[in-house]
Amino acid sequence: MVRERTLVVSCKQVSELLSQARERRLTLAERVTLRIHLVLCEGCRNFRVQLGVLHEAVRRFVDRGRGVD
Repeated sequence: MVRERTLVVSCKQVSELLSQARERRLTLAERVTLRIHLVLCEGCRNFRVQLGVLHEAVRRFVDRGRGVD
């Protein structure tokens, strides 16, 4: 969660927000902050894509273990 009322956050904070967004709905302030940072930071955009790929791989692995195709 973004604790301060600022639109400028570090890449570490953005990675935490991207992870949290998989578990809960971010607040409006968090979503705006995240969107602004992602426009400016290619590294965090890449991390977001990688996080999505990892999430999908884990989901498929779990489904395969359950016998779901």
